[in-house]
Amino acid sequence: MATKEFILQGFTARTHKDAIRELFEVDDIKSVLVSVAYMSESGIEPLEDLFTKHAPLLTVFAGIRNDVTSYQGLMKIHGIAGSTLYAVDTGSRTVVFHPKLYLVRGAKEVRLVMGSANLTLGGLNNNIEAGMLFKFDLGEAEDLKVVAEIESQLLALPNDYVEHILLMDDPAKIEDLKINGRVTDELSVPPPRPSTSSGGKSGSDPVPRIKLKTTPMHRRLRAARPAKAPVAAVAAPAASAAPVVVPPAAAPATGVVLDLMWESKPLTERDLNIPTGTNTNKTGSINLDKGLLPEAEDHRPYFRAKVFDALNWTYRSPTVDEAWGQFQLVLKGVSHGVFDLVVRHTNSTTSKSYLQNNAMTRVSWGPMRDYVADPSLIGRTLALYRDKADPTQFVIEID
Repeated sequence: MATKEFILQGFTARTHKDAIRELFEVDDIKSVLVSVAYMSESGIEPLEDLFTKHAPLLTVFAGIRNDVTSYQGLMKIHGIAGSTLYAVDTGSRTVVFHPKLYLVRGAKEVRLVMGSANLTLGGLNNNIEAGMLFKFDLGEAEDLKVVAEIESQLLALPNDYVEHILLMDDPAKIEDLKINGRVTDELSVPPPRPSTSSGGKSGSDPVPRIKLKTTPMHRRLRAARPAKAPVAAVAAPAASAAPVVVPPAAAPATGVVLDLMWESKPLTERDLNIPTGTNTNKTGSINLDKGLLPEAEDHRPYFRAKVFDALNWTYRSPTVDEAWGQFQLVLKGVSHGVFDLVVRHTNSTTSKSYLQNNAMTRVSWGPMRDYVADPSLIGRTLALYRDKADPTQFVIEID
């Protein structure tokens, strides 16, 4: 008789990632079957070694036309030589392919994880998810019957729904899905979609980020490409008027596409301009440091050369250039408007800070200070996005 284990990821330390890895502990693996609604490249990576080891036995069904499953995710599975990948297209955004299960069949035992976990970092580790881990004994008739039903019904889909269950056996087919908008491109992300807009201070929303019992996992961040050729700083005009705050605005219009330029590590009191210790100073700005950039990307020139290169940089001092940009602020899913903020970059490559690999670029919080100086934001992550069409427009999202 099958044994069962309930998994409540997040509220317990048990993760679906670990449970799925345990599926592969069965002896003499015969087949691996995966079905998910959503799939991303970063969701595959924690299991990639096991998928690769058993590639000829691996069959994956992944929903598309759902604004989540990505081109990169499909290409990741396709790149596992010998695996079989199906994209499930219902032909409608209101009908979602949603079964989520992971099944590994051994010679005498089958293990199955079934529940709410998709093949994404959130599903495998970061979200609050519920699922069941089953261990079936193939020597038991009832267990064998259940396993046979699962396998036969899923594996019959490609023949039963020829127009909707699409074999992804050629990269060109996956490319077509991206071109036609049926999968997302992880390099071009939609803007954050706040559920509401607020003209109030963030202090009116004191709810802290929930403390879960799992350790967050982060996706690999790709370094951005410059928006245009770098522009040398010019002398600042005399007595230039200080930029003013634009009244709070809603999220960018539908159709805006953003590039994710940088993600921070967990934010500190210093980052948010709310120091509490005697040795912590209010800097009024946030340092743009290594964060979650790829190891090979040098963060010191990165922001000036690749993130803010389209701004009009002016000379501030022999070692510092500055520029102004417009930044929308989204905190915990709520938009607080668009603000003019100053960005400063230290050019020196011989200073102590540079040689110690410290941040050379910083954004002054300015009029945002009253919004971000909120203890409930401590430990959250800041994501910096740039408008793909207008690289002088940015979004700061803290969540």
